[in-house]
Parts: sequence; C-alpha cells; structure tokens
Amino acid sequence: MSARLIASGAAIAGRLEPCDLAFEGGTVTMLVGPNGAGKTSLLHALAGLSGTMGDIRVDGDAIATLSPAQRIRHLAFLGASREVRWPLRARDYIALGLPGTAHGDRADAALASLEASALAERRLDHLSTGERSRVMIARALAPQAGAVLLDEPCANLDPQWQLAILARLRSEAANGAAVILSIHDIDLARQHGDRAIVIDTGRIVADGVPSATLSDAIVAEVFGVAQRDGRWARV
Repeated sequence: MSARLIASGAAIAGRLEPCDLAFEGGTVTMLVGPNGAGKTSLLHALAGLSGTMGDIRVDGDAIATLSPAQRIRHLAFLGASREVRWPLRARDYIALGLPGTAHGDRADAALASLEASALAERRLDHLSTGERSRVMIARALAPQAGAVLLDEPCANLDPQWQLAILARLRSEAANGAAVILSIHDIDLARQHGDRAIVIDTGRIVADGVPSATLSDAIVAEVFGVAQRDGRWARV
C-alpha cells in the first residue's frame, strides 16, 4: 500500500516560506538548491520538527498528534550530521530506532540491504564517515515507514556507494514509501528522481519532473553554473 505525505502551509520562520506540497508513495523526490537555500529547512518542516508551522500528515494522520511508536511507522528522518559519539554496535544503534524490543533480525536485514552486514558488530565511533553514513541510512530504512526523509544521504560516499544508496531508496519507493531526499549533485538528481523540487532563499522556485525543473536555464539562474563541453562551469 502506498503512503501519502501532505504538507499544508509548512514553514519555518526566517528560513522557509509557507508551502503546500503532496508526496505520493512509490516516488523519489529530490530537493535541490544552493548551500543555505532551505533544503534542510524543508525536510525539517516535512518531518514536523520543532519550529515547524503548518499541518503535516502521513496517510491522513497529523504527525504532531502521533505517539513515538506511531510516528516511527509513519515517518523516518535522517539529518545531515554523521557525527555519533555513542560507543554502540551498529546493530544495536539500528535496533534502538525500532518500536518495541527484540528487533535484531530487522536491524540485520537493514544492514544487509545496504551491503553493510560486516559492520553489524562494529562500534559506530570506530567507523569511517562513509561506513557510519550507511549504518545511519539503514537505521532510517529499518522501520519501513510510509514517508522517508533523508538529508544528503549521498554525502561522504564514493560514486559506487552513491549509486547503491540511490538504488536502495528506489527499492524503498517501489515498496510504497514516499522517499524525499536533499542532494547537491544535479546530474544524480536528474537521473534518479521522479520529481525535483528546486529551492532558493527559502522558497520553492520549481517543482516537477527533473528534466523541466533542472533545465539548463533554471540551473544557471539558481546555481550560477552551466555545462560547457561536458563540464560544469560558472556563468
């Protein structure tokens, strides 16, 4: 069954102008924009984090009214930071993000889906940034929430793992989740998104299929770059 996330008047004072958005299960949406444009603020607003104004609902249920256990099943959120100081094993870290108890099998399955089973017994604070990133993505995916929000999941990863993560997120969407992620790589957003939302100075300036919203004209206007002879250059 496909999930649906609806945001009505979502805003964060001084950071994100009010916006109305709907996200359907089965789709991958890329949030694209320059540094400081408001991508993280939009993700925070969609997750209903502190400071959010507006009404955020997943499958008709208001996020603000859900208990922690209900919220885990409705919405998963991964922030941009990959800093973790807890001396926890990767498996235990993932299990802590699941409702109830005795979820070792689900934690192992989440790690395996990201080819990270070898990290299960290792401490988070002993992992490389890229390894830790994969474990944290596994934690976000383990609950199999209806809406999955990830801030820069491809950061700190080499090209092979960027593609692997995007393929894994596509699989999550195929299972009915509405997947929404911020990304800096315009080419990856064009190639792997069903939808791209371009954000600049706290407002949405384009929303639609990537071929339209990430057109050469919009990219030049918002990012100040253009492709010349197969390379990105400042305009």
